Amino acid sequence: MKRIIETDDAPAAVGAYSQATSNGSLLFTAGQIPLTTEGELLADESIESQTEQALYNLDGVLDEAGATSADVLKVTVFLDDIDDFEAMNETYADYFDDEPPARSAVEVAALPKGVGVEIEAVASLE
Repeated sequence: MKRIIETDDAPAAVGAYSQATSNGSLLFTAGQIPLTTEGELLADESIESQTEQALYNLDGVLDEAGATSADVLKVTVFLDDIDDFEAMNETYADYFDDEPPARSAVEVAALPKGVGVEIEAVASLE
């Protein structure tokens, strides 16, 4: 059975999607961008700051579902410029410092609201 996850600790969904969904065993998050819960868009900030905010948002969604970063199995990182990979990776490595999940990182043509990074995750709830 699908369960919708919704929290005020991450930006609200602004379209036809949920912040996350779960089947009780796995949690699938929507992509998190560097947008604060107050609506401040960090698109003009460094990729490190953008990554930090996206991970902060991810943390809020995980927490609402009863999970932590240690429960994350797979992450996909979307970058609007693959040359930002190293800088993004430094911030990301601080967040997932122990037993990091599997990860894909890809460059895309564009991201919502002109941001530099979007991060989504799959986590175990067992």
